[in-house]
Amino acid sequence: MEKATATVRVTATHSKCIKFLWGLILLLAQSNSVASNAIVKSLPGFPGELPFLLETGYIGVGELDEEVQLFYYFIESEGQPATDPLVLWLTGGPGCSALSGLMYEVGPLGFDYKRSCEIQTPVLVLNDYSWTKVANIIFLDASVGTGFSYAKTSGGYNTSDEKSTADTYMFLRKWLLVHPKFQKNPVYIAGDSYSGIAVPVIVKKISDGNKAGNLPQINLKGYVLGNPYTDNQYDLNARVNFAYRVGLLSDDLYEETKFDCHGEFAFPNKSDAGCIEHLEMVNQDYNYIFINIWANDKVVQEALHVRIGTIKEWDRCNRSLSYVEDIRSSLDYHRNLTSEDLRAIVYSGDHDMVIPYVGTEEWIRSLNLKVPSDGEWRPWFVDGQVAGYTEMYREKKYSLTFATVKGGGHTAPEYKPKECFDMISRWFAYYFL
Repeated sequence: MEKATATVRVTATHSKCIKFLWGLILLLAQSNSVASNAIVKSLPGFPGELPFLLETGYIGVGELDEEVQLFYYFIESEGQPATDPLVLWLTGGPGCSALSGLMYEVGPLGFDYKRSCEIQTPVLVLNDYSWTKVANIIFLDASVGTGFSYAKTSGGYNTSDEKSTADTYMFLRKWLLVHPKFQKNPVYIAGDSYSGIAVPVIVKKISDGNKAGNLPQINLKGYVLGNPYTDNQYDLNARVNFAYRVGLLSDDLYEETKFDCHGEFAFPNKSDAGCIEHLEMVNQDYNYIFINIWANDKVVQEALHVRIGTIKEWDRCNRSLSYVEDIRSSLDYHRNLTSEDLRAIVYSGDHDMVIPYVGTEEWIRSLNLKVPSDGEWRPWFVDGQVAGYTEMYREKKYSLTFATVKGGGHTAPEYKPKECFDMISRWFAYYFL
């Protein structure tokens, strides 16, 4: 009887092993067949060779013959690439290119606005506060239709929060198979603005995939969120209160808006003309110029190894995506992650009216995490000056650091690059701000 039981057990294990190996072989075969990459040594607008390693490429994902081709920019750490964190960066939107995050926020390149205006051609300069000085970063154009990412069929452009996050998880697995030397690096999923929806979902998919034995095993350590859109009720409802707090609204306009909208600013009654009129006075907008000129230059696209004919026109933010926002809030994903052995940092510019920090602070507190005595609300400093305020939360092995960035808007690194660089450098090094 004991021998029979042992035989059954070995047979079951053998079958499971074969299934597991075939799954790995299939994934590896797909990665090799659909991935393409190239090293970029120089770029139009930048004098000489790039002083860092830039790789661009595509990785195919999707159930139907990898019909979705996701484009990425990978910049190897300028510090210790073998041991520094591997960060997957997603820009908001939905539909905003990761090139925006690279050029305007945390990447090693930016625009020399004065010089660009003088010669009427985009001129690139180095960013002294690039996060790539302390991390390897994959800037990913997600979802499909964003930046240089494209689909091989018209139906492939139909996507959603759920599908896009699944595609991104598959992208990361395949990318790591193509780049095995980074498989042991600590991994963080990062993003800003609307990526506040996607990032916690992707983190949960990675965690669940690791537990299920998916290969390669991803050395997931946590996630980074900047000015994150998380939940309509918390984020949007905070705009009016924030605008009043920082003196952008007069006492009269604030009181009239609060009265006419009955305190409901995120989902007001559209038939209430007085409420709608007052809310319209609160809205603001801005745009970008040089990045659209630069990224649409065919010489630039050739240098980046973009596949000819795959997109009609590059937009920093593609507002015509066939995209369904089917995850209305990522708050429950955050709650679920508090039971994991993970660390998170959420930072907000304290002058950001798009996603006000007061709403972000409110939803974080709704998680009911503990605040240790050494993690209570206090200022953090850069060069002896207050750079913002921070608070740390814990739940067993999970920790979350919340930080405001003094003078930062939407998004914080665009306004306060040095402060944000110091913040993330300390956090990656496991220092409390």
